[in-house]
Amino acid sequence: MQHVRSKDTKPEWIVRRWLWAQGFRYRLHVRRLPGTPDIVMHRYHTVINVNGCFWHGHEGCNLYSMPKSNTKFWKDKIARNRQRDAENAAKLKHMGWYCITLWECDLAKDKRMTTLMQLSRTLSQILLHINGVKPYIEAEDRNAALAAEPAEHYGSPHREISKY
Repeated sequence: MQHVRSKDTKPEWIVRRWLWAQGFRYRLHVRRLPGTPDIVMHRYHTVINVNGCFWHGHEGCNLYSMPKSNTKFWKDKIARNRQRDAENAAKLKHMGWYCITLWECDLAKDKRMTTLMQLSRTLSQILLHINGVKPYIEAEDRNAALAAEPAEHYGSPHREISKY
């Protein structure tokens, strides 16, 4: 297991390259935060963890299956990983950070763009929330004017407007 990477994995690189190309800036593996998150976006007060499906026990995923040998060890190890992930997420939320978890299977070629676009949308919503901007809500009456002031007629319609 010493050859298994915990940093700079392929799924993590996919997310990092996409974020950078979209103009998002981040820091990697900030040790002062609980759990040393994979990607830390200070402007968005958000951390992104890119989890491997096997190592973090992604239920319902075809990349996660319990090994046939030494089953008790693997069950305990994956349960500890899940518990640690939940504790770290709770600590981060208590500190005021938003936590996003991306799974390795969601970054497969067939799902990658959908996942990354959802990530972009989520980050945009977080930024709006941080800045106190309320989301646009459509008017119930579609015929209602969306102007700030009621429509008024300025000047008489027969008056000509001079060019200068």
